[in-house]
Amino acid sequence: MAFDSTSTYVATDALKQAVNAAVTLERPLLIKGEPGTGKTLLAEELASSLNTRLITWHIKSTTKAAQGLYEYDAVSRLRDSQLGVEGVENVENYIKPGKLWEAFTADERAVLLIDEIDKADIEFPNDLLQELDRMEFHVYETGETIAARHRPIIVITSNNEKELPDAFLRRCFFHYIEFPDRETMQAIVDVHFPDIAPKLVSEALEVFFDLRQAPGLKKKPSTSELVDWLKLLMADELAREALYHRDPVKAIPPLAGALVKNEQDTQLLERLAFMMRRQGNQRR
Repeated sequence: MAFDSTSTYVATDALKQAVNAAVTLERPLLIKGEPGTGKTLLAEELASSLNTRLITWHIKSTTKAAQGLYEYDAVSRLRDSQLGVEGVENVENYIKPGKLWEAFTADERAVLLIDEIDKADIEFPNDLLQELDRMEFHVYETGETIAARHRPIIVITSNNEKELPDAFLRRCFFHYIEFPDRETMQAIVDVHFPDIAPKLVSEALEVFFDLRQAPGLKKKPSTSELVDWLKLLMADELAREALYHRDPVKAIPPLAGALVKNEQDTQLLERLAFMMRRQGNQRR
């Protein structure tokens, strides 16, 4: 296979090479990058391009590696045995397969997304090393071994909230998604809004990249937030006109809530606007 851009996803040459290299090496693809740069969407598009199943394991701070294999509900079995429920003697009735189990036993090669692995505790990645290496695991309650029928393509995303163990990193092919430049961003916008007015895109991108360069911004607006903002601007004529005729000393764009996500950044932009106005008055 050779992964490429699709009608709904723009992949850079570097990202294409990373995906294809990970598949060739049969190693997990570890993707890092700013939130909103399309890391999760990559796995969805990869599965779509291969016309195969996507299995998604969303990681939380409380997620344990063993949950990706299976969970044994001993409490329910004990309760059922006390109530005389039929089938309680069959332990398999109380085992719930996890996402790795699903991927390993799929009828065809699946794409397994382990999303935001850095949210779990530091031992989480190491606890999966053997299973990801051997593509199998043992179910102690039944004595069976679950081995991969078809080696899944594994995509692992991280927002870089914490460092991952070296032993885990050695087993992955790594790629960092750089934030799109203006040309790539234009291509992304064209994919989402093929009929959008060129003037609107030009003005919006100007404001968007100016915002990202504002010094001291706590959270820079992301690609997905730009897409949301453009969708709102296309639906609101007054907001579009405000964008086209915006005052250059006003740092807060129309419908800014789609781009600026906390009060600290809103206050920062207001202070920057105040400083620009004062500098302009002093020159007069």
